[in-house]
Amino acid sequence: MTRSKRYKNLAETLPSDPVALSKAVEILKGFDGAKFDQAVEIHMRLGIDSKQADQLVRGSLVLPHGIGKTQRVVVFARGPVADAATEAGADAVGQEDLAKKITDGWLDFDVCIASPDMMGIVGPLGRVLGPRGLMPSPRAGTVTPDVAEAVKEYKAGKVEFRNDDGGNVHAVVGRLSFDNKKLEENISAFIDFVNSLKPNASKGTYVRGVTVAATMSPGVQVAA
Repeated sequence: MTRSKRYKNLAETLPSDPVALSKAVEILKGFDGAKFDQAVEIHMRLGIDSKQADQLVRGSLVLPHGIGKTQRVVVFARGPVADAATEAGADAVGQEDLAKKITDGWLDFDVCIASPDMMGIVGPLGRVLGPRGLMPSPRAGTVTPDVAEAVKEYKAGKVEFRNDDGGNVHAVVGRLSFDNKKLEENISAFIDFVNSLKPNASKGTYVRGVTVAATMSPGVQVAA
């Protein structure tokens, strides 16, 4: 990836060692100079073996101050459950019709939720939704009988994550326009939640590195 001169100049000002979260947020906000409200992301390097099923780290949580973006949510449901999802604010609700639309290439959404009785319809969409991280899952809370509550949570700023092949987790935790306190509280909530998910089979140091970055900035290492 080619880095801009601005990016390289900013990277040269970074502390060589991890800093306290409050300082990391202060540094990050000092980098702002883009013409749009940049997303703030967290990247955590974990001491897990991603090839072992009993060491996978995956979950979702509603951040204290949301993520500064209204997520587009689609729901697979029928009858009263579908009506409740619509009332809760779902952007699209359907069954076979929604599945066909997705199969035909429509992916203009951020979250896909399904009631358990819909998995016969949703299952075949795995080849399309899976690679994009959009496949509904009971573990992530996106396969649930209470789809209306799930819709409300994602609209309120719920984030979903899973470790990658390198044992890292990534998530959006806000926007640079957030004040320092809100960013710190969102980031702390995410770190605490990931810490609570430490697999019993994981040995040694669990959190091996934490970095926060904005869309157009280098990452700042946080003292875990």
